Amino acid sequence: MSRYGKIAFTVLIFLICLQLGFSQLPSDQISTMSRVYEMIKNDTGTLFVWNNVTKDSSPCSWKGVFCTPDNSSIIKLSFPLFSISGSEFLPVICQIGTLESLDLSDNSLSSIPAGFITNCGEISGLKLLNFSSNKLVGSLPEFNGFGMLEHLDFSQNSLTGEINSQFIGLDSLKILNLSKNNFNGSVPTNLGKLSLLEELQLSSNKFTGGIPSQIIKYGNLGLIDLSVNKLSGMIPDEFGGLSKLKILILSLNNLSGGIPKSLSNITTLLRFAANQNNFRETIPAGITSYLRSLDLSYNKLSGTIPSDLLAGTNLQSIDLSYNKLEGSIPANISTRLFRLRLGGNSLNGTLPGESMGSLTKLTYLELDNNSLIGSIPPEIGMCTNLALLNLAQNRLTGPLPPSLGKLINLQVLNLQSNNFVGEIPIQITMLHGLQRIKISWNSLNGSIPDLISNLQNLANLDLQGNGLRGSIPNSIGTLDNLLELQLGKNQLSGHIPAMPQNLQIALNLSNNLFEGYIPGTLSRLTSLEVLDLSNNRFSGKIPEFLTKMTTLTQLDLANNQLSGAVPQFGNFVHVDTDGNNDLMNTTRNPPPASQRKRKSVASDAVVAAAAAAAVIAAGLLTMISLLISRRYYRINDEHLNSGEETSQLQVVQEKLLTANSIHRSTIDFSKAMEAVANPSNIFLKSRFSTYYKAVMPSGASYFVKKLNLE
Repeated sequence: MSRYGKIAFTVLIFLICLQLGFSQLPSDQISTMSRVYEMIKNDTGTLFVWNNVTKDSSPCSWKGVFCTPDNSSIIKLSFPLFSISGSEFLPVICQIGTLESLDLSDNSLSSIPAGFITNCGEISGLKLLNFSSNKLVGSLPEFNGFGMLEHLDFSQNSLTGEINSQFIGLDSLKILNLSKNNFNGSVPTNLGKLSLLEELQLSSNKFTGGIPSQIIKYGNLGLIDLSVNKLSGMIPDEFGGLSKLKILILSLNNLSGGIPKSLSNITTLLRFAANQNNFRETIPAGITSYLRSLDLSYNKLSGTIPSDLLAGTNLQSIDLSYNKLEGSIPANISTRLFRLRLGGNSLNGTLPGESMGSLTKLTYLELDNNSLIGSIPPEIGMCTNLALLNLAQNRLTGPLPPSLGKLINLQVLNLQSNNFVGEIPIQITMLHGLQRIKISWNSLNGSIPDLISNLQNLANLDLQGNGLRGSIPNSIGTLDNLLELQLGKNQLSGHIPAMPQNLQIALNLSNNLFEGYIPGTLSRLTSLEVLDLSNNRFSGKIPEFLTKMTTLTQLDLANNQLSGAVPQFGNFVHVDTDGNNDLMNTTRNPPPASQRKRKSVASDAVVAAAAAAAVIAAGLLTMISLLISRRYYRINDEHLNSGEETSQLQVVQEKLLTANSIHRSTIDFSKAMEAVANPSNIFLKSRFSTYYKAVMPSGASYFVKKLNLE
């Protein structure tokens, strides 16, 4: 470049910068934003977000206001979490003719004025409208105009009615999100130009009828989420023609029939979730050829698992739990897999040991509630990323392999209700991340390892129903995070040490060989819900301190050698003292003899706590305990965001509900009572309790525990 050229270029840059320095918003936009300033200030009061600016300053400097680089016009308004409830300012905002994006999510708006639709519909460049997470009610208006609108989000409101022609004029629409409302009627198909729509999110509404095959006309769709509705019928075979589809979510409907093989033709499909429907028939081969994530759990699928199903090149997560599948687990398993759930079927055969040796990324393995035989292969130790191992309720035999001690990331170990023999491997006590151990109802012998104290993160320890001998190690008292201890139905004896002071769910020492006085160290357990000392040889008086354990809901002292008077307990404690012949003044009615010997007093969920007590069924006392869990030991990831791929979430969330707990804000006790009244909500029955699933208005899932006192 010549000398004169350089000078000319420098002058040009100077003039541009000079122009930028003097650029300002047009007077009409300044006036409009001044009005918006006053209207939002009057609406939000002390929560006003612009308290640190004056309405005379340039709106381009205000929070949530975005202008062009030269500050000559406003192009974006982003007001999430502004505490706005009044909607009078909305038509005023639409007087900004250069607006391209308007985000009003996470406020408290309850309505949209007609003037907003009229004014904003005339903005030629408006591309995004986001009203998600407000309090909008009523039906959606007709979106006349809005010719350039690409992204429309009304999710998480309380909108109702049918979707008919409201969006028919949105010729540029690419993303439509109406999830988490109360829309009904049929799934809409009049959604702008057929060739442009990329994302259709209609989950958590009340849409009925079948899935319209007309959706195939939207050939650019990459995401379809119709989950949590009331849809019925079959998946249209035509879906196989959606050549750009990446995510298809149809979970929690009433869909039936089979899984169309045509889905295996979609080379772009990464995630397919259709869990909790009524699908039958067999799983088609080839369906995981391109998938990363497949969830068909909680259906009625039958037959064997196709030999290629677990071997998809890209497959990372597969969930076929709680179907009617049979046969053996295929030996060919993708080495990229980090989640494998096959529990709750009728699978047989042995664990594929050779395959397990190569599953170094496997994080969640759940094969519970099947009919698997043989032993745990030593190759399990190669799965060093395992956080959850659930082989409960099978027919597995042999000793527990020492290679379990190589699972350095393990948080949950559930091997209950098998036929394991031998001692508890000392190597397990080296797994410092363990939060839950459940090895109950096997044929283990030997003693409880003294090194159990290494497991300082342990919250639940269940060793009941074995043949363990000796005494409880003194070191168990150092497990400060322990909430539940189940040692019933063993052959334990000797001194009962001081228990962890934070025990809250249950302490079960029943059906052992303990004798002597009930130890006074139990008085330290000031947060305990359930104490079971039944079917031992305890003698002496019932200690008075037990009456001062105000959190107790169940106290079982049956079938011991106790004597003296029964002290007075609170009204909300169920006390069983039957089978102590020398007790006097027993004022409580014991349960029938058939219920005196009990296997367990524990919850079968991850975490439980007393939350309320209610009198139901003609005066029967029922304690309600809310259990923070999704499904037994299931990871809390059943409802991933539509755009989310497989993610590795925390296995156990040890949160206890107490009278002062912040979690109580999410609990609707009337919903809990409704769940108990409906037998269809029964999730699990034990001798002591029945567990009902309850879904709160917030969408959170809990279990409600009803004591079986009849």
